[in-house]
Amino acid sequence: MKGIMSKTDVEKIYDLLYEHFGPQGWWPGDSPFEIIVGAILTQNTNWDNVKKAINNLEQAQLLNPHSIHKCPREKLAELIRPAGYFNIKTKRLKNFIDWFIENYQGQIENFETVNTSILREELLGVNGIGAETADSILLYALNRPVFVIDTYTARMAVRHQLLEYEIDYHTLQEFFQSNLPEDVQLFNEYHALIVRLGKDYCKPKPKCEKCPLNELPHQIAGFGN
Repeated sequence: MKGIMSKTDVEKIYDLLYEHFGPQGWWPGDSPFEIIVGAILTQNTNWDNVKKAINNLEQAQLLNPHSIHKCPREKLAELIRPAGYFNIKTKRLKNFIDWFIENYQGQIENFETVNTSILREELLGVNGIGAETADSILLYALNRPVFVIDTYTARMAVRHQLLEYEIDYHTLQEFFQSNLPEDVQLFNEYHALIVRLGKDYCKPKPKCEKCPLNELPHQIAGFGN
């Protein structure tokens, strides 16, 4: 897939977004495990609902892998109900916990010696963990230099001619990672800023006039969601 903009343009986008929005302070969570749970629960819902679900787990003293592992599915589903799709997410969370305890004894520090690409493949092998969730876990919970891709990123990339239309996850991820320094904090902040852009300006029906990227080449046709 052909890149249209240069490395300088990719860095300029970051600078413009950071200047406009400032630091985003992502990802919220008091521990790596809480961030992992949040990454699984945030699929197809907003963060306010995820916070309610995490608060329920915390109040029930279940916000640790071994307690969730022992928790009956019905009880867990009720606790995470605010996050939506709670039966599906209960299965996904349980699948992750089973894998985490079986392979890493439920200890975050046991991830430290595992190569990032290997760990990513293992996460993708857990039923219900897709690329965006796996990469969010790697970046935000485990501090691995992996650029997270989502709908906001794809929309921005196409509209501002980073790449051509119909790009896949891997191609877009490789594009960002090859045009930026391999830096966890940079990847963290950049993705968070793109999400903010997508929520405030680069919507399905975009608000281009006041967008912080308005000075850059852009196109609206071809990406309406």
